[in-house]
Amino acid sequence: MRIPPPRVLTVAGSDSGGGAGIQADLKTMLALGTHGMSVVTAVTAQNSLGVQGAWPLPAEAVRAQFRSVVDDIGVEAVKTGMLASAELVETVAALLDEVTAPVVVDPVGISKHGDALLAASARDAVRTKLLPAATVATPNLDEVAWLTGVQVSSETGLRRAAEAVLSYGPRWALIKGGHLEGDAVDFLTDGVEEHWFRAPRHDNRHTHGTGCTLASAIAAGLAKGRSVPEAAAEAKSYVTGAIAAGFALGAGIGPVDHGWMSAR
Repeated sequence: MRIPPPRVLTVAGSDSGGGAGIQADLKTMLALGTHGMSVVTAVTAQNSLGVQGAWPLPAEAVRAQFRSVVDDIGVEAVKTGMLASAELVETVAALLDEVTAPVVVDPVGISKHGDALLAASARDAVRTKLLPAATVATPNLDEVAWLTGVQVSSETGLRRAAEAVLSYGPRWALIKGGHLEGDAVDFLTDGVEEHWFRAPRHDNRHTHGTGCTLASAIAAGLAKGRSVPEAAAEAKSYVTGAIAAGFALGAGIGPVDHGWMSAR
């Protein structure tokens, strides 16, 4: 009988357009040789032009999905994404306290199109409940500013951003510098070790789902037994290829190509 692949659980919102959220997470996990499972926290009406609506699920439904998967199948890594409300942030944080698997927290606050995906009232819950549960947190620069007040306009500010995020309790912080000019650079640190990940910037506007994809790729690497720096390096390589292969879909911003490796 075949040994099952490593098991990764995503706790996130559904993207009806298939480019981000649960859909991107599961595609990434499959592409990287793991078995993806899901806890849906919210349903969105979403396409290449933006988010037309979002409906959080009841905390009871989120809790039941999580227990159903963890109690029977088990997990070797967990990734969190869109959690929508303070109640769901607190619910998920409490559930994460019950697992020993590594946790990747992508503190999703705003969509690629600028639409809010997390209530402003949830900020304190993310800081005090969710980030302390993270093995690694993966905010972009807008999320760093929202969570910590630290504004970064150049690569030299990434260390300061990481220090601010680490002050809330995650073991590692991966600060995504994709919004800066020049090469796409990300900075990973636990406060002692430092790792810089660089990639050439591709001239491709179709980048919907990059944050979800990177966090899920890190979770897949952790589930396979990689260290955080190893998982982050592999995830950076994967998402860089996915961005390069991103394609037009609809009238707006298309998705990255999660299956780019199998298409080569």
